[in-house]
Amino acid sequence: MKVLWIFAHPEQRSLNGSLMAEGLRTLDALGHEHRVSDLYAMGWKAVVDADDFKDAPPGRLFVGAEQERWYARGELGDDIRREQEKIAWADAVVFQFPLWWFGPPAILKGWFDRVLVQGFGFGLQGPDGRTRRYGDGGLAGKRALIVTSVGARESGFGPRGIHGQLEEVLFPLLHGTFWYTGMAALPPFVVYGADRLTREGHARGVAALRERLRTLGTTAPLPYRHENGGEYDEELVLRPRFAPDRSGVGVHR
Repeated sequence: MKVLWIFAHPEQRSLNGSLMAEGLRTLDALGHEHRVSDLYAMGWKAVVDADDFKDAPPGRLFVGAEQERWYARGELGDDIRREQEKIAWADAVVFQFPLWWFGPPAILKGWFDRVLVQGFGFGLQGPDGRTRRYGDGGLAGKRALIVTSVGARESGFGPRGIHGQLEEVLFPLLHGTFWYTGMAALPPFVVYGADRLTREGHARGVAALRERLRTLGTTAPLPYRHENGGEYDEELVLRPRFAPDRSGVGVHR
């Protein structure tokens, strides 16, 4: 497999840094190819602004339209085009970050904002004229794995944990970014209790990550529903016969 590893942590000597190093060694041992985007080391520009569109028409800036126009012309910035080329090359993408305020660091959000532009990651039309999204986007056929660390104990992210179930906390990424663009979202890999991790705990985390990477190509993705699979009505609302008497993000599985 060809694996793109997106790393969003400012410190290579951190737990996350050691996990990435072990992860890349594991990919090598398994015979996979890999490329790395270390966003902090790259000095990644995280903010979409007018500097991304030097010849945008005067007046109000319509970000989505300008991104699509510049992508179609092949004139997005070199930094953006390099990341898009890596994604096009990859069979699977690993997104590694510490969970800060229940989401990824701002630099990774900025990577999504600037790289997964309309015309590339979404906004494509199928042969039937339907918009390709939620299981059939521009990145369909690729796999996406979150590797993250949290300071809290695992119980706090359990079914009745105060922090909420982790897959629901990460729903905006798993469903709203990966699945929306067509990538199959794999169950996230998490190291809990990162702030108090012992040597033994670290060893267990490394071993678990190695196993997850060993099955990167075979692990069953989260079973999200396809938008164009007949389960949603014309208003994109789940039809009453599916998950009746339930609501919330869980109904989309």
